[in-house]
Amino acid sequence: MKKFSFYALPCMVAAFYLFLYIPIFVLIAFSFNDNAFTNNWVGFTTDWYTDLFSSTEVWYALKNSLLIAISSVALSLTLGSTLIFFGSRAVVNRLLLLFYGSLAMPEIVLAVGLLSLFSFFSVSLGATTLIVGHTLLGLGYVIPILHGRFTEMDATLIEASYDLGATQRQTFFKIVLPLLSPALIAAGLLVFIISLDDFIISFFCAGASVQTLPLYIFTVIRTGASPMINALSTIMLLVSSILVLVLSFFQIKKTRTLK
Repeated sequence: MKKFSFYALPCMVAAFYLFLYIPIFVLIAFSFNDNAFTNNWVGFTTDWYTDLFSSTEVWYALKNSLLIAISSVALSLTLGSTLIFFGSRAVVNRLLLLFYGSLAMPEIVLAVGLLSLFSFFSVSLGATTLIVGHTLLGLGYVIPILHGRFTEMDATLIEASYDLGATQRQTFFKIVLPLLSPALIAAGLLVFIISLDDFIISFFCAGASVQTLPLYIFTVIRTGASPMINALSTIMLLVSSILVLVLSFFQIKKTRTLK
C-alpha cells in the first residue's frame, strides 16, 4: 500500500501533463501526414511545409505579425522605461496597480474596451489600432518587470552620476539603461511572444485590412483543418519555444547578476 501511494502522485501528475501535451504531439505528427484530410495517417511527407513557404498569404500574414510585434515591443519598452525612470515615484506606484490589474483582467474585456474606445472616437481599425492594443497589453508585463529591476538597483549609482555632473538624460542612457538591459531584453521577448501569438485583441482591433498569423489560421480552419495549418502551427510553436528558452536564459542571468 505504501509503495502504491508513493507512485500514485507522480503517475497522476505525469498523466495530467500527458493529457495536456498529447494534442501538441498529434499536431506535430499530422503536419507530416501525406493526406489532405487530417482524420487518418497515410504516410510521411514534407510537402505541407513546402506549400507553406510558397504561400503568399502566409508570408503576408507573417510580415504583418512581425511588424506589429516589433512595433509593440519598441513602444512598450520605450514607454515603460521612461515612465519608470522619469516618472514620480508616487505616481508610478499608483499606476503600477493598474498595470497589474490589466494582467488579471480577461483579455476579451480589454479587447472589447479597446474596440468601444476606437468606435467612440471613430478611429478606423487597422495596423495602427492593433499596435495600440498590443502595446497596451505589453505594458502590463513590461512595467512590473522593469519596476522590479529598477527598485533593486543600487540608488547610489544614480546619485553618483548626478554628483559628477551628469544630467538626468545622460544618467538614463549611461547608467540606468545598461543596468536594465537584462530586464529590457526579457520583457521585450515576452511582449514579442505575446503579440505574435495573440488572437483575441487581433480579432477585435485589426479590422478587415490587416491579417496576422493567428487570424489567418482562424480563417482557414473555419472551412476545415488542413495539414498546412498544422505545419504553420508547428513552426510557430518552435519559434515560441526558442524565444521562451532565450527569455529563461536572460531571467537566470538577471538573477545571477543580482546575487
